Amino acid sequence: MSDPLIPTKPPGKSWREINQERKALKRQRNEEKIIKREKRLALEKEVEVKAQEEAEIEKKNAEISTISIAVPGSIMENAQSAELRTYLAGQIARAACIFCVDEVIVYDDIGDKLDTKKSKLEDTEGLKIARKSCVQLARILQYLECPQYLRKHFFPIHKDLEFAGLLNPLDAPHHLRMSNDFKFREGITMNKKVKPGRGSQVNVGLLQDVSSDKLINPGIRVTVKMLPAVEGSKKLKGKIVSLATPRAETGVYWGYTVRIATNLSQIFTQSPYKDGYDLTIGTSDRGTHIDELPNKGVKYNHALIVFGGLQGIEAALESDEQLKVDDASLLFNHYINVLPNQGSRTIRTEEAVLVALSSLRSKLKAENEPMVFKETGIATSSIFPQEKQDIPDHLGNENNIDLSRFD
Repeated sequence: MSDPLIPTKPPGKSWREINQERKALKRQRNEEKIIKREKRLALEKEVEVKAQEEAEIEKKNAEISTISIAVPGSIMENAQSAELRTYLAGQIARAACIFCVDEVIVYDDIGDKLDTKKSKLEDTEGLKIARKSCVQLARILQYLECPQYLRKHFFPIHKDLEFAGLLNPLDAPHHLRMSNDFKFREGITMNKKVKPGRGSQVNVGLLQDVSSDKLINPGIRVTVKMLPAVEGSKKLKGKIVSLATPRAETGVYWGYTVRIATNLSQIFTQSPYKDGYDLTIGTSDRGTHIDELPNKGVKYNHALIVFGGLQGIEAALESDEQLKVDDASLLFNHYINVLPNQGSRTIRTEEAVLVALSSLRSKLKAENEPMVFKETGIATSSIFPQEKQDIPDHLGNENNIDLSRFD
């Protein structure tokens, strides 16, 4: 009787042939392992290279020149009624949008010298407790900048927004309707279960949510780059990108961010940009004549324009205990009078914003100016050419839609 542990020789084959077959099979398995390892390494390298490329693109996008404006919250206290306060904030928002401002800073120019009510608001820096007038101005600015289909998610009923429905819409390019087709959209991450390895579902104002590439906590506002639809699939897919990406890739203005500063010094110290503001401009009737600035001679990458309240920037400087300078002009690279020989004794802040941004257009020269928007297929504002075109939607269907209005 043969031992079962000893291999038996198959009939018709010699041990030499059997050993050769075993060696060939072992060699084949080793080759397959090597091929699999090489494929895995190649895939990992491809992912690493792609991540590096995306990081470089994000870094390049972040270097695009920006304009920030700082306005005092006390201007709201000078308005006679709640309706007028709301309308005043709407004027600031309209001016910021018209001149493609990237950041609006609402600062407290009075400080804690007067016993005033405080309020809370979440801005780009997180939850802030600040003067009530500053919070109201910032909240209305945020509300107007937010696309209409997202407002119900981010802005519950609040007394500060009681009359916001009366305001003129910003008519901003990123306020897209459901019928508008554009490669970028603003959205909110939804609280929906997803399969392991899948990204969050994002509501971008369309009939169905978009499957993203990243898993993010629900209730977060994100910018989504819409990916081409896969043939035979009705699911929408997108990629979550930074807020600067739409303007960097297309040149289209993509709204402003809002930040609260509890005093004048925080305007400069809490800048969201890595190296801060390389150009600072203060506006005052005590400044130098704006015509003394050379045309396209003031270069900048991140410019900051600060406006004073009823008593000017000088009063804000006096109320800030952290700043030890006596002359407000020492805080800025340029301290200018945007409208010399004015007919009125005073220029209101909301008027000064329009006058200053209009006058400085011919003076400022961006070092990394965003590209000019030349594409079609997006609902346009007055600064973009308006056309009617047959544009395929995300599902590949042709449609004839008038994209000239979207608010």
